Formats: sequence, structure tokens, C-alpha cells
Amino acid sequence: MGADYATNPLIFILQFLFGVYILIVLLRFFLQLTRADFYNPLSQFIVKVTSPVLVPLRRIIPSMGGMDIPALALAWALKALELFLVVLISTGALAPGLAIFGAIPGLIELCINIFLYAIIIQAILSWVSPGAYNPAAALLHTLTAPVLRPVQRLIPPISGIDLSPMAAIVGLIVLKMLIIPPLNQLVAALVS
Repeated sequence: MGADYATNPLIFILQFLFGVYILIVLLRFFLQLTRADFYNPLSQFIVKVTSPVLVPLRRIIPSMGGMDIPALALAWALKALELFLVVLISTGALAPGLAIFGAIPGLIELCINIFLYAIIIQAILSWVSPGAYNPAAALLHTLTAPVLRPVQRLIPPISGIDLSPMAAIVGLIVLKMLIIPPLNQLVAALVS
């Protein structure tokens, strides 16, 4: 049994815990940006889980232009810490530059994935229980509206079938394919 026997599960647990919390922090950022229903039970959960860290951080970093800059800063710091710890555990090397710069493409990819999966889940929910109120569906609608609305203007429903989610999904995947590889190459060039 090599070192991977113990380090792989440790890295998985580390990435899972950081990933879930970073996702929740970014959801808080996007839900505030899209003016989602604050009283929705899922919104309340997100606020309660992130407030212990964000409230003190807001004393240092102000919000600007209706954007929750402390939430973005927290997500970036957590992603950088996650990358730093993963590299340290897996290679034993200290790589603060990789962590600091490598967190940016990771966060951008996560932001795109949030919208991508939100649209997919919203589409599935519309097939399973159309018209039924669900707190998750309400938040998904609010979250995906800024992405879907422009696409819906370009592609109106055809015979009652809305193809805009499919077009938005394709667009988000292409966007990810165009943005993330050059950013990763830039990070590699900066830290080498």
C-alpha cells in the first residue's frame, strides 16, 4: 500500500467539503445578484450557513454596486486554500502562486457549472411536476432567468416546446470550452 492509499481519500474529503461550501457561497452571491426571494427556505439555509463567515468579512470588504464582493472574496480564498492543501498533500510542495492564481479558473468553471446544472434541473422539474410550486424550483427559475431570458428572445417556443434551455446549455458548455483552457494555460505560465 502506497502513500496514495491514504492521500486519495483525504484529498477527496477535502475537495468535497471545500467544494460544497464554495458552492453555497457562490449560490448566495448569485441569489443576491438575481434578487431571489430571501424568505424562501433554501435562501434562508444558504444565508444561515454562510453568515458566520461573511458577516465579519463584510466589516473589512464592502459590497459594491449591489454585488456581494465579500462572498466572491470568500469563495476565491476558500478555493485557493483548497488548491494549496491538495497540492501540499499530494506532492508535499508548497505552491501558493498556483493556489492563488489557479483558484480563478476553478471558480469561473464552477460559476458556469452552477448555471448549467440549474438549467438542467429546472428543465427536468418542469417535465416531472409542471405548474406545482416548489421552493427549489422557484429559486432555480430566479437563478436561471438572466441566462434563459436572452435565449428565449432569440428562440421562442415552438408548438409549446421551449428549446431555450437546450440552447443555453450548449452555449454554456461552449463558453466553458473557450474560457477555461486558456485561463489554465495562463495560470501555468504565471506559476512556472
